[in-house]
Amino acid sequence: MQVILLERVAKLGQMGDVVNVRPGFARNFLLPQGKALRANEANRLAFEAQKAQLEARNLETRNEAQALADKLDGTSYVVIRSASDTGALYGSVSPRDISEVVTAEGFSVDRGQIVLAAPIKLLGVHETTVVLHPEVSVTISINVARSVEEAELQASGKSIQDLAAEAEAEAEFEISELFEDIGGAVDEDDRDA
Repeated sequence: MQVILLERVAKLGQMGDVVNVRPGFARNFLLPQGKALRANEANRLAFEAQKAQLEARNLETRNEAQALADKLDGTSYVVIRSASDTGALYGSVSPRDISEVVTAEGFSVDRGQIVLAAPIKLLGVHETTVVLHPEVSVTISINVARSVEEAELQASGKSIQDLAAEAEAEAEFEISELFEDIGGAVDEDDRDA
């Protein structure tokens, strides 16, 4: 099915392009979202008549998105979740969770604008892309932790696994010191007897 794009669509084309798409994609996404028109002679003429208005509206929304992007780019947000000792989350952090956290900080971000390469299922700091406009995207950091203190440690560059390994090594060292002290006391008792 051929459609005329009314705005830039990622991996498809720019505004005004006539592209071939699958009928289901056109019927279920492009046409209902107002991103395209069916490519027929009447719609081509209507598009040419509206082209200046569409370009002006696109420029305005892109400028608004760029202003928001300047404020949002590189920011970091903390998401508190319960997790196992190994750092695996009980569940995952979804785009909806990220959207709620970012919106709570005063930015208007919809869950459809959050792009995750894979679900976040581990504690740590994760980079996430936010698409504010088809031509404007930013990267934010999501710090997933079990507590605010843990989030602060992760933000300083330490991972939970590293901290757990350090604590375990310290505990093993204390145990070995304790057994050496006990072993020395037993040796003294054997000499006295």
